[in-house]
Amino acid sequence: MSLRPDPLSELAIPAGTVVEEHDLVVDGDVLVGGQSTIEFGVRGRNVVAGERTRFGGHIEAEGDCRLDTWCTVADDVLVGGDAYLGERVEIDGRLVVGGDLDIGDDVQIAEGFEASGWIVIRNPMPTIVFLFMYLTHLLRIGEDDAAGELVEELFDEDDESDPLTVPQGATVSDDAWRVSAPARIGRDCRLHGNIRAESVTVDEETEIFGSLRARGDIDVAAGTVVHGDVTTRSGTVTVADGARVWGDISCEHLELARDAVVDGTIRARGEVQTGVMPSEPDPDGSPQ
Repeated sequence: MSLRPDPLSELAIPAGTVVEEHDLVVDGDVLVGGQSTIEFGVRGRNVVAGERTRFGGHIEAEGDCRLDTWCTVADDVLVGGDAYLGERVEIDGRLVVGGDLDIGDDVQIAEGFEASGWIVIRNPMPTIVFLFMYLTHLLRIGEDDAAGELVEELFDEDDESDPLTVPQGATVSDDAWRVSAPARIGRDCRLHGNIRAESVTVDEETEIFGSLRARGDIDVAAGTVVHGDVTTRSGTVTVADGARVWGDISCEHLELARDAVVDGTIRARGEVQTGVMPSEPDPDGSPQ
């Protein structure tokens, strides 16, 4: 098991993530840092959000849903498992919970709620704050095994799906995904919006309808298509074999594979390497 002591240190979009008619759809968990804005509706397994996170659409969680204090949701919240709502959470639609409901003070639900299990009204500690303060403490005192067990419980590591993680203070919308941290996008994703991050890594066979912009390096893997410009202030842009950029590239250094396609202007202040993929040898062993 790989230990992830700070899962909110980057924007991590797991393989197979798609945006469907203003819904962000993932197979695994969704973990959102506090003071973030998610303009999409969200559909995932477990959904956890830090305090003062705003959702511009509905939430559908197959498992549990945890919303910390001052979170707002512009539509319904549908939960297959248990729900935990911190104080002063606002839901502009209805709340339907398949399991137990743990609800804090002064929670407002515009269209009412129903729960199949127990309903407890109290003032729960903010979930994100407690979990990650506790995890940090375990790592500090050398309790790696206990920290690993906590991570397994948080992310259900027996499941093959990686979580979607959004760092604190991020904004995610049709227009742009803005984070002040690295962004890592998995394979076979289909995303709408410009990506703005510290650095950007895009895995194979992903399609992005927007531009990529970073302070550091940008890596575009084989078979990926970017419908927009690729820009970095001081990093290296790497475009792998079979990748396509339908826009301009502006960077410090550029590594462009032999079969990569760029439909725009290339501006590089430093070194430019083209055709970096080695040639295939002929059957007799000699290079082509």
